[in-house]
Amino acid sequence: MRARFLAAAALTAGPLLLCGCSGGSSLGHESSVDAAGLVSLSPSGRTVDPDLPVVVTAAHGQLTDVVVTDAGGRRVAGAIAADDRSWRSSAPLSAGQQYTVRISADNGDGGRGTTVQQFATKPAPKTLTVKLTPGDKAVYGVGEPITATLSTPVHDPAARKAVERGLTVDSTPSVQGGWYWVDDSTLHFRPRTYWPAHAAVSAAFSMQGLPVGAGLYAGAPSRISFSTGDKVLALTDAGSDEMTVYRNDKVIRTLPITTGKPGFSTRSGFKVVLEQSPVVYMNSTTIGIPAGSSESYHLDVHWDTRVTWSGEYVHAAPWSVDQQGVANVSHGCTGMSTENAHWFYDTVRRGDVVDVVNSRGHQMETFSNGFGDWNLSWDDWLKGSALGRPVDTGAVDGRTAAEVGHLRPEA
Repeated sequence: MRARFLAAAALTAGPLLLCGCSGGSSLGHESSVDAAGLVSLSPSGRTVDPDLPVVVTAAHGQLTDVVVTDAGGRRVAGAIAADDRSWRSSAPLSAGQQYTVRISADNGDGGRGTTVQQFATKPAPKTLTVKLTPGDKAVYGVGEPITATLSTPVHDPAARKAVERGLTVDSTPSVQGGWYWVDDSTLHFRPRTYWPAHAAVSAAFSMQGLPVGAGLYAGAPSRISFSTGDKVLALTDAGSDEMTVYRNDKVIRTLPITTGKPGFSTRSGFKVVLEQSPVVYMNSTTIGIPAGSSESYHLDVHWDTRVTWSGEYVHAAPWSVDQQGVANVSHGCTGMSTENAHWFYDTVRRGDVVDVVNSRGHQMETFSNGFGDWNLSWDDWLKGSALGRPVDTGAVDGRTAAEVGHLRPEA
């Protein structure tokens, strides 16, 4: 006589009711229950809202195991209740994803059965993608920050936390670093101190299909990688009119310079090399000096290393060689002889750090005029994180942070 099946299972995701099963298995000496036809997915063929939890309930008997996996085989976290009669997911579902649910139940009368069902989640109504830089796998200086530009502004604090959790950074050697929200669409990542010399760095945004907030879901993943070269720092002293260049904390050259004269003083603070060009045409009208005035200029300038978007460079200034090392006579740039400017051009790269001290100029802008990230203290930097904590870019259980899928918080 066919054993009477007393245990049925129901899977609900909000309005979704899963009470279907196919197949059974024999476990030990207990009887195998054929659950086919006793349970079903209703409404059949409909997709479900990914914002709602998955709930599995035993109409009779107890649940012995519930496994929910996506199309890639990744499990959805969840737990069976203390009375073994229900299971509830504790992690969000992804939008536009196919899921498989495997439920094992005990009917309490010596019979066990397993049902396997599938359901799909609705596609995302609106997606968020992230452009990461630098993304050319090139070699950068140790001051180069990582930038993340969002396709859609995110203002809600909870949504910002979700975005930050979806951003990963890995480096060898590992560092302690953190994200800073520059505005609703831009984040920067920097280490507590500079990147190590000759480090391998990668960053990723990988939470495709997962909810960000307010109907917004993560879109296609993105990933970048780059490396760092020697640690190169140019200490520009506007008081002594000298630049001291360090490589890996050792002085390699001291150069006579001139910086901004009164009314055009060079910005103080840390700046990061943005780009370089062997020749730049400079026109004083671009910085607000009227054509034809006593301060106007328009000429081709050689061996240009740019440190602000508003027009500060380290460059050749053969017209002021007699004042270099003696007085500040420029319109804000750091000038030196053609030979020295060529040497400096060949010595530094994008991401190297120029630190201007003893200048009467205003403080370098933190974000709006290049990379002034290093002018913020570490404590102030962490205040710009939605999660409010530092992160470790090292390996986790033998895997990189990007492979694990999250940044490991500081212990």
